[in-house]
Amino acid sequence: AEDFLPKPFNPTLLRARIDASLEKKFLRDQERSHLHRIEETQKRLANELQEAARYVVSALPPPMSEPLKIAWTYEPSTELGGDSFGYHWIDENHLAVYLLDVCGHGVGAALLSVAAINVIRSAGLRDTDFFDPGQVLSSLNEAFQMESHNNMFFTIWYGVYDVAARSIRHASGGHPPALLLKSDVSGADVLEELRCPGMLVGAMPNVSYKSATSLIPENSRLFVFCDGAYEIARPDGTRLDFDSDFAPYLLRNGRSLNIPEQVLSWIRSVHGSETLTDDFSFLAIDFPK
Repeated sequence: AEDFLPKPFNPTLLRARIDASLEKKFLRDQERSHLHRIEETQKRLANELQEAARYVVSALPPPMSEPLKIAWTYEPSTELGGDSFGYHWIDENHLAVYLLDVCGHGVGAALLSVAAINVIRSAGLRDTDFFDPGQVLSSLNEAFQMESHNNMFFTIWYGVYDVAARSIRHASGGHPPALLLKSDVSGADVLEELRCPGMLVGAMPNVSYKSATSLIPENSRLFVFCDGAYEIARPDGTRLDFDSDFAPYLLRNGRSLNIPEQVLSWIRSVHGSETLTDDFSFLAIDFPK
């Protein structure tokens, strides 16, 4: 019967219960406030990343229709990628075409890629002949040493097309070769690698880069791309091969009107996902008669 009798009033215990309840409410309010601050910070960072991504895309040139046709597709693997490219007329007879790929992704890689592209576009390298791709890469290598740029380096393919001579002078710093789709004497399509190997840009000082020259036949098409266009993992863990998969695909389909978008769609299907693990950049340049 004593169990059902009223318990004597204990003010100390009541106060402890009230304090515990108030402390829990305070902690819940603190947690809500903290989560709200995190959400606001994430929104702000997302908006800033979107703004930075728009800036990177705005730095890319518009497609060209005359006197050469240049089409391209660019797809970063994250909000901000390390790929960038451009083309511009050095004079009325020479067109510079260039594509670079900074190691890594994110804000740092994007900033470095845009900085390097702007230096090329503005001819901002001292004592450099921009008609000579090897000299351009040598100057870029000195200007962008990795020790001064958060240990980041980049690869690049740079070419200068001579309209009158129908030739392109080109150099590469650790970058995949460009591929020239042209017709042989029998009229069949063939691919020629425009390759002039050189070291990664920024990896070591005092590197001298060489240039090579290739003739550009009538009705040929030049493909310039990053390694993210072909270093693709299949769902079973195997990888796309440059010589046995990627190049033959371009040989079969390279004359397609929308080839940059077609290549992107193809590698997504090979990868088994819309989201790629590396940035995708692909340029197609048509050379008329």
